[in-house]
Amino acid sequence: MSHELPETLYLDAVLHPHRSLPPKGFLAVMLGVGAVSFCAGLAFLLMGAWPVFGFFGLDVALIYWAFRMNYRAGRMIEHVRLTDQVLDIRRVHPSGKVESWQLEPTWAQARMVTTARGRSLRLRSRERWVELGRFMTEDERESFATAFAAAQHRRRDGMVAAAKLGG
Repeated sequence: MSHELPETLYLDAVLHPHRSLPPKGFLAVMLGVGAVSFCAGLAFLLMGAWPVFGFFGLDVALIYWAFRMNYRAGRMIEHVRLTDQVLDIRRVHPSGKVESWQLEPTWAQARMVTTARGRSLRLRSRERWVELGRFMTEDERESFATAFAAAQHRRRDGMVAAAKLGG
């Protein structure tokens, strides 16, 4: 009769982009931009420069579109789980596409790497690596790397203690 111990969870992190403007703030910004553009466009319309009115409307539409694309990108989620048995990484794109990786946790490390785009965070195990947190600031990436190292340390301590109890 086998008595397997339940798997221990050492890290369960959900990473997602920060959006500082809540939906009510977005509505207020759009109403303000729309009101200013309408008033300015109306002034040009009354002066006989009617095409300018359309350009003010186009500006509002482009600002709205840019905010919508920004909010859509904000739906990205990266889920990182470190257990006794696996380092599981799952990325859900705004489109709904899911990518997942399972790495060997024993050799896993979080590293800050300098690239052409700046410093990036990579989780690496042996020769496999996954870049994480492109949407995070460098300080946030470094903070996650520190938290991952602490979780990995707890995992190794737990594995050593379990080996001593078993042997």
